Amino acid sequence: MGRDGTFTRAALILNGAVLFPGVVTVVPVDTIQAREAVETAKLKRETLVVLPQREDEETERPALPTVAVEAAVLRLLRLPDGTLNVLVQGRRRVEATDYTQEEPYLRVKARPVGEGQTVTQETKAMMQAVINLYRRVTELNDTIPEDVIIHVLNADDPGVLSDVITSTLSIKFEERMRVLEAFDADKRLHHVAILLGQELSMLELKDEIASQIQKEMDREQREVYLREQMRVIQTELGEADIFQQELNEVRERIIQAALPQEVSDKATKEFSRLSLMSPLAPEVGMIHTYIDWLTSVPWTTASEDLLDLAHAHQVLEEDHYGLPKVKDRILEYIAVRKLAGDQRNSPILCFVGPPGVGKTSLGKSIARALGRQFVRVSLGGVRDEAEIRGHRRTYIGALPGRIIQTMRRAGTINPVFMLDEIDKLGADFRGDPAAALLEVLDPEQ
Repeated sequence: MGRDGTFTRAALILNGAVLFPGVVTVVPVDTIQAREAVETAKLKRETLVVLPQREDEETERPALPTVAVEAAVLRLLRLPDGTLNVLVQGRRRVEATDYTQEEPYLRVKARPVGEGQTVTQETKAMMQAVINLYRRVTELNDTIPEDVIIHVLNADDPGVLSDVITSTLSIKFEERMRVLEAFDADKRLHHVAILLGQELSMLELKDEIASQIQKEMDREQREVYLREQMRVIQTELGEADIFQQELNEVRERIIQAALPQEVSDKATKEFSRLSLMSPLAPEVGMIHTYIDWLTSVPWTTASEDLLDLAHAHQVLEEDHYGLPKVKDRILEYIAVRKLAGDQRNSPILCFVGPPGVGKTSLGKSIARALGRQFVRVSLGGVRDEAEIRGHRRTYIGALPGRIIQTMRRAGTINPVFMLDEIDKLGADFRGDPAAALLEVLDPEQ
């Protein structure tokens, strides 16, 4: 040993971790150099110099860090699979100045660094604040060993207190190195207090989330318990089997139907109401019918448009003789749709003429040319606006309007609709269906 305390020791690289003075830990020995170093140190009863290294800087001869730790080799742990671990205890901070040997293992020249400092009243106050913070952290983190907690609570040295606490925190390599490189005890305590505050905030947030999850699980378990009680009661009354089978079928339809999020939320809410009702409740049939309609409408099933003018012209010529102006207008409409892309404010075609001139068949030809389904809704003699909008759910036998009914029958969300005999709509005390059609034909509503 030199006059300034310089000494030479075998070096052990600690990858992605930091050893602190006063801390006992197990280090994996995963290289030939490291095995030679720890076995030699154990044989000669010498200490090691542990060099912390970033995980992304794996080299056999890393750059010497600003501060290293001299450690005692307590025990070699040989596992059945042949791997070797070493149990070490940090002794003191040292400065590794140079490599003196590289083969068969690394040796470094090092000298101790001064850590002595007078413990003032301010230091004692800071220590107590850090201990209080750590006590709150340990209440939320049950992975910290009990003996470490006792060691911290009884520590009377500010340096040891900071080092032991830092070794138990889930922090980054850079934060650990900042504590290791801090020689002044007050600065080290201040930094550890900040780390404890951050750790405490994270643990409190995790605890709050876990509490919310537990409450949700308790609520779900309560629902399961109540449903089981309801099932037993219904079984005793002989109502459970058929009704439960219907509920299972309804739930399966909701799951399998490709519903938009808003519709799925509504269907799930209605199913929750239905599942809590008695089979004899008057609303059961109404809710059951409503869910059936929600799951049977083709919300996401659409035909792909075939906007081929040559094909459309061929279809029109095959299906109808003459009518050049009408065919030109239809082709113009398809061309505009092709250029406009996916715009919903395209005009509506209106066919006017006496019976038998081909108005309905032209609609079929348009559907065939576009590759869409064709549906026809006859509005002749319709006098009730509920035929267009649909009935209120509170009515017995309430149904959606003819538009939704026809769309479900078509099986796609974008069939070609032919509103036939629209001039024969009537109006009476039940409302004006022609006015209700504005909601259907106006793209802004």
